[in-house]
Amino acid sequence: MKTLICDCNRTMPLTPQSLAPVSQALAKTPLASAEGLETVHTLLCRREAGAFQRAAASGEPLLVACTQESRLFLALAEQTEGAPSLAERPIRFVNIRESGGWSKDAKAAAPKLAALLAAAQLPDPEPVATVGYRSQGRCLVIGGADAAARAVAMLADSLELTLLLDRAGGALPQAREQAVQAGRLTRLAGWLGAFKAEWESSNPIDLDLCTRCNACIDACPEGAIDFSYQIDLAACRSHRDCVKACAAAGAIDFQRAPQRSEAEFDLVLDLREAPAFSMHQPPQGYFHVGGDERKLVAAVLELRALGRGEFEKPKYVQYRPRLCAHSRNERIGCSACIEVCSARAIRSDASRKGKAKGDSAGGIVVEPHLCVGCGACSTVCPSGALAFGYPGAVDQGKRWRTLLGAYARAGGKDAALLLHSEGAGARIIGELGRAARTDASIHGVPARVLPVALWHTASTGIELWLAAIAAGASQVWVLLSEEEAPEYREALAEQMAVAQAILAGLGYRGEHFKCIAVRDARDLAELDAALRTNPAQGVAQPAPLAAQAEKRATLEIALDHLLAQAPAPAESIELPRAGAPLGTLAVDGAKCTLCLSCVGACPEGALLDNPEKPQLRFIEKNCVQCGLCAITCPEDAIVLQPRLWLADGGKARKSARVLAEAEPYRCIRCGKPFGTLRAIEAMMLKLAGHSAFQGEAAKRLQMCADCRVIDIHSNPNEIKITDL
Repeated sequence: MKTLICDCNRTMPLTPQSLAPVSQALAKTPLASAEGLETVHTLLCRREAGAFQRAAASGEPLLVACTQESRLFLALAEQTEGAPSLAERPIRFVNIRESGGWSKDAKAAAPKLAALLAAAQLPDPEPVATVGYRSQGRCLVIGGADAAARAVAMLADSLELTLLLDRAGGALPQAREQAVQAGRLTRLAGWLGAFKAEWESSNPIDLDLCTRCNACIDACPEGAIDFSYQIDLAACRSHRDCVKACAAAGAIDFQRAPQRSEAEFDLVLDLREAPAFSMHQPPQGYFHVGGDERKLVAAVLELRALGRGEFEKPKYVQYRPRLCAHSRNERIGCSACIEVCSARAIRSDASRKGKAKGDSAGGIVVEPHLCVGCGACSTVCPSGALAFGYPGAVDQGKRWRTLLGAYARAGGKDAALLLHSEGAGARIIGELGRAARTDASIHGVPARVLPVALWHTASTGIELWLAAIAAGASQVWVLLSEEEAPEYREALAEQMAVAQAILAGLGYRGEHFKCIAVRDARDLAELDAALRTNPAQGVAQPAPLAAQAEKRATLEIALDHLLAQAPAPAESIELPRAGAPLGTLAVDGAKCTLCLSCVGACPEGALLDNPEKPQLRFIEKNCVQCGLCAITCPEDAIVLQPRLWLADGGKARKSARVLAEAEPYRCIRCGKPFGTLRAIEAMMLKLAGHSAFQGEAAKRLQMCADCRVIDIHSNPNEIKITDL
């Protein structure tokens, strides 16, 4: 791939000599190329545009180190004779200017430049499945008559509108051009192309029968009726003159029972003060503007774009039920994904109804039409049952590995990954870079800070963060803007607290993880200061970041390398309780009867029985701290203890150990062990009053299953069904 690089009218310190380390690093980086770096352009988008066109006509893959003029370059490529079409050979772009070329230490940014160029040359991730929507232009407008009339004026030419007036007041147009309903919205559910609305009308005027003749308005002595053609019942004094005036049409009936109605819509425009959906991310196709005129204009533009047609979006999340630790036997364990989802796209499916016989597992349901792709569910999921796929962990890990590898090969040290969104996060970094160019007090993005654009900042978690540290990063920071829901901020903070506790317990000094919250350009000075934080201690010998498709596998690989390089590892690291995906169990031996119900409830194979003797065994590496064992235990004998156990060089947590055991109870007839003393005593106590276990029959509780059957059939005094 050929790279076209420009110093933007000599505002960046780029020369063939300064780019020599970059070329050398790219030559050693897999899937990267240093071709084109021998030439530094000054005005590639203007006077030297011919150089771009010649490169475009060559037909070879092309990377342009400028994002500001990407639209211009694409237009030039389309107009260049002999150049392949953009569909046949897309042109890539990468920002090197605001992300570091304009910072005060830009002369030291060659390693960063190598990292950014190498990552930009990587092949695109494999495409993911898509989710489809279909809109036929049926739009429900909810609000007062005046606000609805304004919206109608902007949308009537492109959408099929239905107005739902939620209160009296205002004025409808005299001409009946849209369907008009009146009432209180009682339920709204669905998404783009599939909304279902329900409302209840208790107003005496039936808008379907009303002819808008205005006779009722003229007749009402209190002025309780206006051009919304609804009666203000608080002002009405029961003269009922309006009923007489409307006798021919029969549209007014004070005795009419409340009417419940429902209908389906593709789009919803909500003009009320309080929205129908309270979550941070409402369904796609729903727009709440309240009384904000600017929001109304923005919503109208989007509604017109979504009016009619078929639409697609990526299926962001993959769900693997076999790994899910949400429920077993209708008992609820981990609900982290449900609690963090700001779109309410995830719900519990713990019931066994409709499931195959013998299937005691329950799980969750992810509604892809509601999912907005934040990926926070995969970040907080301790087992990896939910995996973000846009891009997936393997592709994301490959990108980070390329960044860190190229950075190190070019001589860079103490790299800090700055994870930011492709939307607001990228804009904020751009604003910081521009401020650094014109404001002497602003430093800009430091040379050691590598910006990494994500579809959403909540889409990566502890396993990739720790893997990045193991691969040589000094720190991992997440830039938060006003895009992020409060649930995401809390989840990221919890995950970072766990990751930081692990590194501190291993002896790595400094603050390795933090969230940097920024509103917009008002906070550039604070962001600038936060990015100039001193490096934290990293590994002495980095390992290639090998992200796996399985979340727990990536986490284990990272932990093994961090432990091998640890300056001063503790034998056991206590972890914060909130969000910890690692830990052990404390079993109260005085309570535990070794009923082994916890073994059946454990979804991860962390709890095991022993076929040879009454034992409860545990593999700590497999435990995700979901709590299903503690919830299932009938004796309340299990307590979760979040920690990272590193005894025997980390090997101990990967082997089965005994948590509880007891001497077996032996059958009083044949002597075969079949239970534990405590379990048999508890059973005898609970069944002491049962009619089937009185007198000699009570001894059957002390027999194994075989002897119990023999005793029943060999007892001459036993009543048989054939005797009845």
